Amino acid sequence: MPYMEFPGTQRFFYERQGEGTPPLVFVHGFACTHDDWRTQVDFFRPRQCVVTCDLRSHGASSGDPAHCDIETYGADVSALLYTLDLRPAILIGHSLGCRVVLQAYLDAPQRVAGLVLVDGSRVGSGDPQAAEQAMRQHIQTVGYTTMMQEFFAGMFLAGSDPAVRDRIVSRALALPEAIGAALFARLARWDAQYLDTALPQVTVPLLVIQSTYLNPERLRIPLQPGANTPWFELVHRHVPAARIEIVSGAGHFTMLDKPQAVNQLLAAFVAETH
Repeated sequence: MPYMEFPGTQRFFYERQGEGTPPLVFVHGFACTHDDWRTQVDFFRPRQCVVTCDLRSHGASSGDPAHCDIETYGADVSALLYTLDLRPAILIGHSLGCRVVLQAYLDAPQRVAGLVLVDGSRVGSGDPQAAEQAMRQHIQTVGYTTMMQEFFAGMFLAGSDPAVRDRIVSRALALPEAIGAALFARLARWDAQYLDTALPQVTVPLLVIQSTYLNPERLRIPLQPGANTPWFELVHRHVPAARIEIVSGAGHFTMLDKPQAVNQLLAAFVAETH
């Protein structure tokens, strides 16, 4: 298995398949793995270079709580672009991965040809430290396991494949509390500290693929065509040229619930960007 090595015997798993430009780099979400992109990899690898990875402390990658944050994850992905000499690449992130690809773009803009944010959201605003502390307090009050169960159960629609749902929820619950609680709180801090400054720096084509809205109570609402959300308004305010596409009838894992729709949108974006 291919790895990048980091100090302290930490290893960062990645998988590279196919040939062709522009290379596509897929980044998974919180408590997830590279396997969530399997359908996209199968679709694109016959004609393009496709790279997936496991973020630290996820999947086949090692890690520790001290290095689980968006800044480190973004640096890891940007290091991967250099290690594999990928340029310019299209970075595609899901959920937490939306933040990671934005951070990787800020770290290595010359290596990025375009950005795709799949079902992104904002969970922190205002003072960054207060946002992090509020999220830590919420997790402590609710209980880590209960928070994870409720949060992930809400990512699926009534008609979602129960086998897929159970697999993803079980995988999420297997993420140790020391990792998950720290990472989720730091995610809120990153949103508050960087989201309003990261988006305005995006000068490459940006595609937003959205199927749900995470409301202030952190409940997921399925979107219908023509819907507008604070997340859309935030993106359009900072990146007016961004293209936003709603994929209805899907839960939070848009690429699993509606793989053909996501693949078609990605293929069109790749063709326009290349």
